[in-house]
Amino acid sequence: MTDHPELIDSETVFDGRLFDLRLDTLRMAEGHTFRREMIYHPGAVCMIPVDSAGLLLLVEQYRHGPRARLLEIPAGTLEPGEDPGDTAARELREEVGMRAKRVEPLGGFWIAPSYATEYLHLYLCTDLTPDPLPGDEDEDIEVVRLTRDEAVAAIDDGRIIDAKSIAGILRWDRLSDQ
Repeated sequence: MTDHPELIDSETVFDGRLFDLRLDTLRMAEGHTFRREMIYHPGAVCMIPVDSAGLLLLVEQYRHGPRARLLEIPAGTLEPGEDPGDTAARELREEVGMRAKRVEPLGGFWIAPSYATEYLHLYLCTDLTPDPLPGDEDEDIEVVRLTRDEAVAAIDDGRIIDAKSIAGILRWDRLSDQ
C-alpha cells in the first residue's frame, strides 16, 4: 500500500455560500496524475436531543434534494473558528428551541468522503430547557418527539431516510443499551 497521493493543484470552479466545488489534481507516488471533483465544506454537527421524559426531539423540514419533508435529527453547519460543541448548542436552540445543560460528544463521521470534505460531529444533548433562538429564514421546522424504539422503528420502516439521522440514532441506541 502506498502513501496517499500528493495534491498538486486545486481549482475552485464554484464558490458558494455553504460549500465550494473544486477540481483537484493529485499525483500518485509513481507519477500518475488524476483529477477529483470535490465539495469543500466547513463541517457540521448533528444532535441527539433527549428530553426529561426520554423522548428524542427530531425535526421535520423540507429538503430540496429529495423534494420532500424529511424527519431528521437536528443539525447545522460550523461557523468559521467555532467549536463543534458550541455549534451544537447554538443549532439546538435555533432548530428545536431548547438549551442543553449537557452536550456530550458521541464521535462523528464523514458524509461522503469520496467527493466531499464534510465531517459531522455527533452530540448527545440532555437536561433540556426552553430557550429558543431565531431560526434561519429558509427553514420551516416542526419538532417531532419519538421514543428511542419509535425512532429505530422509523428507520426500519423508511420514515427516517437520511444518513446522519440513521447513523446518529443507531449510535445512540447502541450506546443506550450499554
